[in-house]
Amino acid sequence: MTTAPTIGVLALQGDVREHARSLQSAGARAVAVRRPAELEAVDALVVPGGESTTMWKLAEAFEMLEPLRIRIKSGMPTFGSCAGMIMLADRIEGGIAGQQTIGGIDMVVRRNAFGRQVDSFETTLDFAGRGLVRTVFIRAPWVESVGADVQVLGVAEPGDRIVAVRQGPLLATSFHPELTGDTRVHSYFVEMVREH
Repeated sequence: MTTAPTIGVLALQGDVREHARSLQSAGARAVAVRRPAELEAVDALVVPGGESTTMWKLAEAFEMLEPLRIRIKSGMPTFGSCAGMIMLADRIEGGIAGQQTIGGIDMVVRRNAFGRQVDSFETTLDFAGRGLVRTVFIRAPWVESVGADVQVLGVAEPGDRIVAVRQGPLLATSFHPELTGDTRVHSYFVEMVREH
């Protein structure tokens, strides 16, 4: 893919504008996605941070949950940050009763694992061997466990918790790379989309 890939940002809730800006800086064309027809028109998708239970309910209300599952199952490159990581997890801990995800990554994710809003923090970590990137954690999840096909791309203190993973065309981070001005995570995702 030599032209700029068209990457949608799921615009039901969360850091939509910030992700769109980061994607454009990384060489992609970013568009908002709210409807199944808009989902069909993109090469790839970002599921932003926000609140995972609200995002799940909105995805159902907008009749997006099943179309998202179908596109992701068919191999559409997708990147989820924070709540987006939860949405891409096959299994979650600490969810509300009946909470559903889109799924796709063979992992167990714990909601709000790093604590409440007041426990938000910034740190640097090595992301996918690309050097230290600045990261922002806000009511962030972490990954409890991963399946054999999941590659760990980053860990954070305390306790070397898994905070960045990849499985095939799917990428997920506990942190918010769209809030730092460092576009290396988005550039990594745009490269994944180009190679797909």
